Amino acid sequence: MGGDQAPAVVVEGAVAACRREPDDLDVLLFGPEARLREELGRYEDAPALKLTVVDAPEVIGMAEAPTAAVKSKPRSSIHLGLRAIKEGRADAFVSAGNTGAVMAAALFILGRLPNVARPTLLTLYPNLERKPAVVLDVGSNVDCKPEHLVQFAQMGAIYAERTLHREHPTVALLNIGEEPGKGNEQAKAAYKLLAETPGLRFRGNIEGRDLLTYTADVIVCDGFVGNIILKLGESVASVLPKLIGGEMQRQKLAPEEQALVARVVRGAFRSFDYEEFGGVPLLGVAGNVLVGHGGSSARAVKRMVLAGAEAAREDVAGFIAAAFTG
Repeated sequence: MGGDQAPAVVVEGAVAACRREPDDLDVLLFGPEARLREELGRYEDAPALKLTVVDAPEVIGMAEAPTAAVKSKPRSSIHLGLRAIKEGRADAFVSAGNTGAVMAAALFILGRLPNVARPTLLTLYPNLERKPAVVLDVGSNVDCKPEHLVQFAQMGAIYAERTLHREHPTVALLNIGEEPGKGNEQAKAAYKLLAETPGLRFRGNIEGRDLLTYTADVIVCDGFVGNIILKLGESVASVLPKLIGGEMQRQKLAPEEQALVARVVRGAFRSFDYEEFGGVPLLGVAGNVLVGHGGSSARAVKRMVLAGAEAAREDVAGFIAAAFTG
């Protein structure tokens, strides 16, 4: 029931994901049963797919206070979906619903992995080398201590290694300068801790201008900065093509020329489209949890379901738990 166009696009995306992996993927759809069955009725092949409807009659709205909603609506799709992970009936949970509610419920139901101080949300940031970097945190922790940034780096490196198949991933700290002494007290202390942490391939500070070039596999920052660059990246795919379109009109390009430029622009900015990745993982909780954009289309939901399955297959949560308790 999460997202601006739920449940229609969620069901459509789930159906598309099951069609993509008909033998290996089982999807549990949590929500008001009658509404979900009505949506499934639009797809003739739905009965042949591994799709199961689980009645979750309560709905947490996008504007509701997360903690209060989780406590007052124990039969919501968010609550019951995460409970399925806790009880071993599901391997991953994905939602385009209220991000705060998903995080609060994940902490309440699944709990943190041992020795993890704070779970973290990440995103994949595109660059010229077409090797997207893991950027974290992107909004779940606005105020961070230096030791939190170190844990984010460790979890991000595990994610990069397991899901992006980067051997010995490198880590960088987002800062206002490359020199070790740059930045506020938090950044200076984090630099020292990152440099001293065994097992991390820390390459130092990078600046904002380095984000769009391949500088490291994992880029660490606090959630305040991370959310700003996340939203900036999302705007690139929508704003710059419009500027280019306006310039084509101003220069009075022929229709066939405009069509050619438009194809090039769409291809160039595809990597900035959040729907290419579907959702962002919440690392540090005892389970595989992905959160999608509230405006997710069926295509984004499909990608999010497949990404959740990949996280489960690669046992990202298990590898983080092993790293933090070993």
